[in-house]
Amino acid sequence: MSVAEYNKKMKKKSGKKASPEHDEQVFLFEWANVMQNKHPELKLLFAIPNGGQRNIVVATRMKAEGVKSGVPDVFLAVPVARTSPEGMIEDMKAGLWIEMKAGKNKPSANQKEWLDQLEDVGYQCEICFSGKEAIDTIIDYLMLDEQKYED
Repeated sequence: MSVAEYNKKMKKKSGKKASPEHDEQVFLFEWANVMQNKHPELKLLFAIPNGGQRNIVVATRMKAEGVKSGVPDVFLAVPVARTSPEGMIEDMKAGLWIEMKAGKNKPSANQKEWLDQLEDVGYQCEICFSGKEAIDTIIDYLMLDEQKYED
């Protein structure tokens, strides 16, 4: 299924949005699930359950298990290397972290600190304000031969 076909399919869905950031992230993962047969590396895309409202018992348990505030929302556990035309490695990334935002929402200071530290140790980190932007980021990161979304 092409990106254009998937986009057309998604336009047919309707319903009230509960949370724009949630909906954009769901859109990203629906696309990844559709595309993972063509691009198996998308099976290594997953969400990090750090945010959201939880009762005190669940929040306490999650913190005890190692959940940390500020960790980006999405991780693609696929390292990449970019090479020059001569075959020399020019750039390597250990994986791709994506912080999802929607509307006028901006990353917190804690989130920015996490993104900076992850970049310092070799990851590519991006802030995406829509599912479409996150999809385009993944297409670029993996150098996929896919059509990008256009607004």
